[in-house]
Amino acid sequence: MIQIGPYKLAGRAVLAPMAGVTDVPFRQLCRQMGAAMVTAEMSASDPALRDTKKSQLRLTHPYDLEPRAIQIVGTDPEQMAMAARYQVEHGAQIVDINMGCPAKKVCKKLAGSALMKDEGLVRRILTAVVASVDVPVTLKMRTGWDLDNRNAVQIAQMAEDMGIASLAVHGRTRACRYHGAAEYDTIAAVVQAVTIPVFANGDITSAIKAKTVLDYTGADGVMIGRGAQGKPWIFREINDLLGYANASSELFTGKPLSFGDANNKERLIIAHLRHIHRYYNQHDNRCDSQHNNRHNGEYTKQITSTNGKLVDSKAVDNKVKAVIRPNLAVRMARKHICWYFEQIAHSIIEQYERQDERQQYQQEQTVTAEPETLAAETTTETRHAANREETIRKTAALNTITDYSVSETGTIPLGCRLTPQEVTRLTDKIEIARKQFNQLSSCTAQLEHIKHFFGELQTTGDIAA
Repeated sequence: MIQIGPYKLAGRAVLAPMAGVTDVPFRQLCRQMGAAMVTAEMSASDPALRDTKKSQLRLTHPYDLEPRAIQIVGTDPEQMAMAARYQVEHGAQIVDINMGCPAKKVCKKLAGSALMKDEGLVRRILTAVVASVDVPVTLKMRTGWDLDNRNAVQIAQMAEDMGIASLAVHGRTRACRYHGAAEYDTIAAVVQAVTIPVFANGDITSAIKAKTVLDYTGADGVMIGRGAQGKPWIFREINDLLGYANASSELFTGKPLSFGDANNKERLIIAHLRHIHRYYNQHDNRCDSQHNNRHNGEYTKQITSTNGKLVDSKAVDNKVKAVIRPNLAVRMARKHICWYFEQIAHSIIEQYERQDERQQYQQEQTVTAEPETLAAETTTETRHAANREETIRKTAALNTITDYSVSETGTIPLGCRLTPQEVTRLTDKIEIARKQFNQLSSCTAQLEHIKHFFGELQTTGDIAA
């Protein structure tokens, strides 16, 4: 069991902190889906930015399950120490230091992964932050500055000496950003070099990839970032594969879910949308429909001609859209729900590409017992062990397929083959729905749209993810 300070994690998969992504609704959803720990969004250490609305929304939430963790970013040791104390005073139980963000606006200030270029500054920041709080301090970093300067092992050893409680290592350098494939040899070297828990991060988008990375690197756990966008149930899949089924919590209704049923994913997505609306509307002074209706009316008056006649209605609509900025709840919902649309389309393409392999797998499952003569040559334990390994490999490799094919209603029936034309039709329909959703400017319209989308899929018998 992974332990960070006094906190013992129930599983081996945790959610990575991501600016603009790991907000309160998404963090809570991922915990309910089995993430052993989640970390609030990156928060600037600069005290001048501390009281902004964005910074306040990034604080840990009192309803977050323990341990409540938040990530801080900056370059000044004293400011970082002050930021750590501020976050602890506001409920943080773990403080994470960002040395992994490759974004230009962060690195140009020599923060994030740019810090790896200056090991002396890294030492001063780690020393200051660890000494400033009485809660565990963790560190997220990359393998190095560029391909010729991979210093993750040296910084990892320094971090352990400075009192860092755990490490998360992304398998790319700062120069790589998110291009190319993540490499795990450096992560494996870090694991060998330290005794504190290490989380492997980068390109982990499925349960089988998580298990493969864990086996290859020897890491204590995996940290899931972009792989959870539009697919928060990835934590449940990882837990099931690794044998941590109890780490997955129940969903909003309190009823246990079987995520082989597509209807449960629909329910989860709608519940997530409602949670986004509810949370951000509490922090937005503008009333959703009243705000848009009032400003639409005022702007329409402003763009009438001198004789009182409106200009072309389509031009009015376009100008209104350009001027009216939807409230925060609508904007955040656009981001998260559109990831679901993309994930549904991806799953259909993946099902089409692997349907021959899936059919072969199903045929193999119909084979019952082996002949007695063969059983006599192999011990029962050996045979069962081999069967388990083979089943894990095949099941995990196909987990993105079977999830979308077992619902009795609203999905393509088990055994039905997708044609290229059907794949094109379905993905086009999903893309149209995604674009339409991204243009909606009210919470009510968004909720009705997503309900209609899933209802239409069920009515027509299409795949619903």
